[in-house]
Amino acid sequence: MKLTAYNQFALFEELQPEWNDLVERSITNRIFSTWEWQSTWWQAYQPGELWVITCRDENNRLIGIAPWFIESNPQHGRVVRSIGCVEVTDYLDIIVDATQITPVLAEFATFAAQHGQQFDLIDLCNLPEYSPALQQFPDHLRAQHFEVTIKQQEVCPVIALPSEWEAYLEALDKKQRHELRRKIRRAEGADEKVAWYIVDQNHDLNQEIERFLHLMASSQAEKAGFLQDPQNIAFFKSIVPIAFERGWLQMSFLTINGEAAAAYINFTYDGHVLVYNSGLLPNQYGHLSPGIVLLAYNIQHAIQEGQKVFDFLRGDENYKYRMGGQDTRVFMLIARKSAG
Repeated sequence: MKLTAYNQFALFEELQPEWNDLVERSITNRIFSTWEWQSTWWQAYQPGELWVITCRDENNRLIGIAPWFIESNPQHGRVVRSIGCVEVTDYLDIIVDATQITPVLAEFATFAAQHGQQFDLIDLCNLPEYSPALQQFPDHLRAQHFEVTIKQQEVCPVIALPSEWEAYLEALDKKQRHELRRKIRRAEGADEKVAWYIVDQNHDLNQEIERFLHLMASSQAEKAGFLQDPQNIAFFKSIVPIAFERGWLQMSFLTINGEAAAAYINFTYDGHVLVYNSGLLPNQYGHLSPGIVLLAYNIQHAIQEGQKVFDFLRGDENYKYRMGGQDTRVFMLIARKSAG
């Protein structure tokens, strides 16, 4: 096997033809590992020095990418982190061909040990519970004399989608099922005109992005603060059009008397609907529950499309469980060079 370390942005252009093919051959095939997401995130944030390690087999086929960078931290020194970590990306992993997991991870651990003078700590975030990096990489690191700690970071509630809307409703708690049906009936029978739509080629995407950002900032002070950061805005305004072009974007709005009252940005990728962010007018139309009604429409639409999973991503907010979410977990891997 041949390993190569890259530290220049040009690596993304060089690896673009092969990157997503490898992602699709990996166990953790998620939008957050795609070339589009990783390169766009790096371009927006650039929080350190790139340190992306690739692994190729004897036929020069790309079989592994460790999409890392090294960040200078006043407390921990030079820290190896995952591109995308931590705030705007929900799942991250070492990208490995599913048929080559053990040898590739062993090679990456050996490489890290051989280049230990370049960093003080490895801190990999947002590893899903089924991640090979979580299941196997710690043992490979320990074999190279690293001390490894695994910590649960957060939960990601998900719904395994049935084939029919009524089956989804029947799976809910009786009280929650009654409440959801009541809210939908109330919205659909209201004196106000309630409608919803998903942004498509017939809409002005830039205008819809601005409409979404307005609702997002209006919904919570925390979200408004997040949008004050120009890097966050730059990333958002870059990744949304890219996802739209790739067919991964599902931006939906619920309107009341023609005014946008609630919105969701979801990503649809590999049979999963990922609920990425939302917006709401919190002090208007509360009697019509626009956020929950729109979410219900999104779930119903996902079922009609034949999607497999509706993923609420990181966070344990109550509404996710009321809508039927069941916890999955994401973890953090921390590795230090052994003093011995």
